[in-house]
Amino acid sequence: MARTYIKAIEDWCPNAVLVLDRFHVVKALNSAVDEVRKEQWRQATKDEKVTLKGLRWLLYMHSSRRTTEQTKRLKALYMNGNRRIHRAWVLGDEFEQFWEFDNQVDAKEFLDNWCKTANRSRLEPIKKFVQLIKRHEDHLLPFVDTRLTNAIAEGLNRIIKIAKNRASGFRTLEAFSDIIFLMVGDLNIPEQIPACFRTI
Repeated sequence: MARTYIKAIEDWCPNAVLVLDRFHVVKALNSAVDEVRKEQWRQATKDEKVTLKGLRWLLYMHSSRRTTEQTKRLKALYMNGNRRIHRAWVLGDEFEQFWEFDNQVDAKEFLDNWCKTANRSRLEPIKKFVQLIKRHEDHLLPFVDTRLTNAIAEGLNRIIKIAKNRASGFRTLEAFSDIIFLMVGDLNIPEQIPACFRTI
């Protein structure tokens, strides 16, 4: 979402439809929700910290992957007096609906309503996320029509980083390129070894 990348695409690919990647939007929202959690953790007493322990990954989790017990624990935040984290969690869960729309008109209406509610939440990290969404709305809404995602590229980048770290770097680009192809390709290496040289 950096302005430099967006400007380069707008300048050099004027006919392209720019679609923000879902992964990065969700990551920004998760960071905002987690910032609310951190603020509350810093202000919490020793007893209050017991109820907040282990919430980080629970708040990151998509609602479809949460168990009933995990959802009950998050709902209990409201009853236990930590309404700020509860409010941030509810807003995070509600935003998931955006990715399910199949037309931009309904998606925009939902986004406008969600942003109004989020701005009234009095949660500064969430309000900053709203500003981010408003700034990039034109590049977020096309997702509804295109369903484009950068997941495959992100997965390949992860594999490349693993290859680089495993070898602690490569002396030549050719060697680095070879190991990447070996890791992501469908080549069965044992089958390439002549039978007489196999140990099994």
